[in-house]
Amino acid sequence: MLDPALLRARLAETAARLKQTRNFDLDVEAVEALEAERKRLSTETQELQNLRNTRSKAIGQAKARGEDVAPLMAEVAGIGDRLKANEQALGDVQCKLAGIALGIPNLPHESVPIGRDEHDNVEISRWGEPRHFDFQVKDHVELGERHGWLDGDAGAKLSGARFTVLRGQLAHLHRALGQFMLDLHTGEHGYLECNVPVLVNAESMQGTGQLPKFEDDLFATEVGESKRYLVPTAEVPLTNLVRDTIQDNDALPLRMTAHTLCFRAEAGSYGRDTRGMIRQHQFEKVEMVQVARAGDSYAQLEEMVGHAEKVLQLLGLPYRRMLLCTGDMGFGSTKTYDLEVWLPSQATYREISSCSNFEDFQARRLQARVRNVETGKPELVHTLNGSGLAIGRTLIAVMENYQNADGSITVPDALRPYLRGLDRIA
Repeated sequence: MLDPALLRARLAETAARLKQTRNFDLDVEAVEALEAERKRLSTETQELQNLRNTRSKAIGQAKARGEDVAPLMAEVAGIGDRLKANEQALGDVQCKLAGIALGIPNLPHESVPIGRDEHDNVEISRWGEPRHFDFQVKDHVELGERHGWLDGDAGAKLSGARFTVLRGQLAHLHRALGQFMLDLHTGEHGYLECNVPVLVNAESMQGTGQLPKFEDDLFATEVGESKRYLVPTAEVPLTNLVRDTIQDNDALPLRMTAHTLCFRAEAGSYGRDTRGMIRQHQFEKVEMVQVARAGDSYAQLEEMVGHAEKVLQLLGLPYRRMLLCTGDMGFGSTKTYDLEVWLPSQATYREISSCSNFEDFQARRLQARVRNVETGKPELVHTLNGSGLAIGRTLIAVMENYQNADGSITVPDALRPYLRGLDRIA
């Protein structure tokens, strides 16, 4: 969430920036009214506490003098009742302010272009040249239907729409991609491999910003009174590993990665990408998370994007790097780069990785801190995350870019060690 100081000392300015950059309407009057009530109740509560302490001291003095303390005790009891009511009212106001704060998006970095949607994103660079085919290209669904390797009907039979079953060599290729990505990030990029739960509690979802705003996009399960959420990405458990901790300065930046199942309800996406594996309720991803010092996080963002790009380069997949505009950024991000891979069947680039800096937006919710070596005091860290990569979409890109006229698929050199030297799946 945003620094509460922005909502107290710079409310009008913050509201104007949110409107300009995020098209978000902050209810200034409601915040001002609640803040005024918070200040009033806070002052009254402090005064009542002081009065109760004074009267309690007077009771002891009166007893020492042998005086009747019943009136003083009645007064202290009355003060206690008023204090309890004030504390309850103050807690209610603070909860309302916190509820508003949890729904406010992060403020974009000054380097992020102002825009309304994806059409205002800025292309930063391209790598690789799209292949020219001398035959009619097939999409990944047509290619995957050979031998029943990609089976949407079976997925629908088992679970419903937007689920897919992979079989045979295509399932092996999918597994190889995940292993290749993990080996690259751990062996060359310095990430610590983690195996994390894919069911997390509400505190974890709130810590990274999925709750309360995006509950409709999540899958949840309840056993008795216990509610758990299926993770939309390993960002959630990985980032929450530093929740309520104070890191040593020398430990940063932390680099963590995990290969997990991911689950998204895809609320609002009905009718989009219904064919094949592009937009699924269940998919797999290798996630990268970094926890950095405040002054280092933008350098870490550039590094993280480079790590995701390296996957695509080693696989020989043409892509472009896009800087997202303010209107297309995620809720908690201050700056986001998307990598978009070339899909021959669509003759366009499609998102395959998104890398973001959240600055201290998540850390404030998580109370994730680092000890300042100069002051000795804890300060909020900055958190970053990125796809390294989405495995299903990478599989699609490999299938389509490496397809042959007979429908077989050439295996990229980087993946052959993971498929026992196989150079083609047919």
